Amino acid sequence: MVMYNPFVVRAATTTDAFNAVAEPRRREILDLLASGERPVGELVRRLGMSQPLVSKHLRVLREVGAVQVRGEGRRRLYRLNAQALKPVHDWVRGYERFWAQRFDRMDDVLEELKREEEGDGSDG
Repeated sequence: MVMYNPFVVRAATTTDAFNAVAEPRRREILDLLASGERPVGELVRRLGMSQPLVSKHLRVLREVGAVQVRGEGRRRLYRLNAQALKPVHDWVRGYERFWAQRFDRMDDVLEELKREEEGDGSDG
């Protein structure tokens, strides 16, 4: 029986943005980098992961272009390259109409419940 271990970095089967964001820890790294450039040490500390594990995740993100790195003395600073995530955005955008329709229906239901509640209060 094989057990799933969420702390083991799996090798990328493809080098695309979808594979990169499929791993929750890589999404956490992207979230941290969305607010600005950070050194590896800070990512390690904020994520509570080992430096080698963070480096493996960063390598996958670099390979798909989702993060860029620059050296500053002995430090390596990472920053988000959101443009590399555009294929994910474009794919998800295709579902916006579906969710908008769902929310419109929810608004209708809430309005109906509100009318019923107001009607109950005025009859008493």
